Parts: sequence; C-alpha cells; structure tokens
Amino acid sequence: MSEPKEYILVSKKNGVTTLTMNNPKKLNGWTLGMMDAFKAALKEAAGDDETKVVVFTGVGKYYSAGVNLGGTIKLMHPKALHKLIIQHNQSLFDTFLDFPKPILAAVNGPAIGAAVTTATLCDAIIATEEATFLTPFARLGVPPEGCSSVHFERLMGKESAERLLGKEGWKPTGAEAKEIGLVQHLVPSDKLMDEAQRIAEEWIAQGKERSLQAGGQFAEYKEVNAHESRVLADAFLASPFLKGQFQFLWSKKKRVPATMFLALWLTRPAWSLLLK
Repeated sequence: MSEPKEYILVSKKNGVTTLTMNNPKKLNGWTLGMMDAFKAALKEAAGDDETKVVVFTGVGKYYSAGVNLGGTIKLMHPKALHKLIIQHNQSLFDTFLDFPKPILAAVNGPAIGAAVTTATLCDAIIATEEATFLTPFARLGVPPEGCSSVHFERLMGKESAERLLGKEGWKPTGAEAKEIGLVQHLVPSDKLMDEAQRIAEEWIAQGKERSLQAGGQFAEYKEVNAHESRVLADAFLASPFLKGQFQFLWSKKKRVPATMFLALWLTRPAWSLLLK
C-alpha cells in the first residue's frame, strides 16, 4: 500500500481549523508518519492567531485504528527501546494535554486504543451513530494509557470504566458511548462535520477556554501520563505482550513485524538482563 502524500488535511473556516487524518487504506492508523504529521499540525494551530478552536477527525470509515505498534517499535538495545517507548508514549498524550486551545474530537467511525484515550483528553467528543470505541489494553497484556487509569472513571463512572479497560473488551457504539458519558454529542454521519463546525463556532462565540472533562487538571494528568508511560514500557517488553503481538501480527500475515516480536520474545531471557 502506498503512503498518502499528506497524512493530515487542513482546512480553516470562521476561526475553526479542522485537522483530518488521511490514511484510510490503513484505517488512519498511527504510524510514526501519521503521529509526526498531526503533532506538527497541532503545533502550527497552537501558534496560529486565526485558529480559535480545532476539530480533529478522520477520512473514510474509520476514525483511527490507533497506534501501529509493528511500525513504531524497532529492534535496538533494550534500555534504549525502553526509554524510547516511554518518550513516544508520553509525548503523544502530552501533545493533546499541552494544546492551548479548545479541541473537539469528531469521531466518524471506529476508534481504537490511543485514538480513544486522546479523544477523551479533548474538550468534548462528537460521534456518529457508526462510531465504536475500543480500548483493548488488558487483552493485549498492557496497562491503561492516555490518563485513562484515572480519567475514565471520572468521566463515565467505575462500572463503565472497568468494562472498557477490562478483559471483557467492551466496544460501545456511539449511542452507548453517549449514554455513559464518553461521548457528548451524537449525530448521523452526514451531519458530523456540519455539527462539529457549529459547536466549534459556538465555543468561539462563548469565549471558551481549553479544559478537560470531569474536572480533570492538566498538571495532574501530565503526572499520570508520565507514570503510565513508564509502566507501559515495562509491559511492552514483558513476555506476554511480545508473544501476543507476534501471534496477532502473524495471523494478519504481517511477517516482518511479526518476526521482530518473535525474536524479542524468544531472546528475552538473555536481553532482559540488560534492563537492570
């Protein structure tokens, strides 16, 4: 599959800058290229005086399939890899936590993993009836990320947070997500961007400032993100995760990244000593 010429499409109207993920052939998955592109776009929007509110969305049937682990984790010295995982994960969520202007996530279809948790760090989520939300961390053998270990319970209550973050792997629909408080606005697909624009312009008229939902505070969540990133790096280099990623990627016939995870898994007893 060829890579898109532009990972992020940018459009501006009435003070609203819309950033659209543009890799539908790969379900808008977050490769290094995609993440670098939207980080750069958000940085530019932060410094653009004409941009008052940002809308973040995706092209095609998916909002985003989340982080493409096979395309982001590379073979290197274990300590360097551990450090890299911490830096990449922390940087990803800090990009949203540090963004100084209101941001609306317009979820046009399925959202998975970090695509869900970053959306909850926006000021609000508007979703279509075709949207779904999946955070399969427990099933992958890794802990929660994106401040979800704290934020999910505050946002939607303990029961719903446990269902989303647990091994059950609950994948609520847009309507279910609206019911539990994960989503704030639900619209038909053909109304998504018009309604997102309307809400964003309404925020501008109200003079809305950047905020987190459920009373979250940015300083606290930055600390939560730093802690989660360290714990996540430990889990990514543990045997259950390495084995699981190998089996998953091999089942998808992605032989090259699968072989990398197989090599990491089989040689872990030796290289894990280098982490100490």
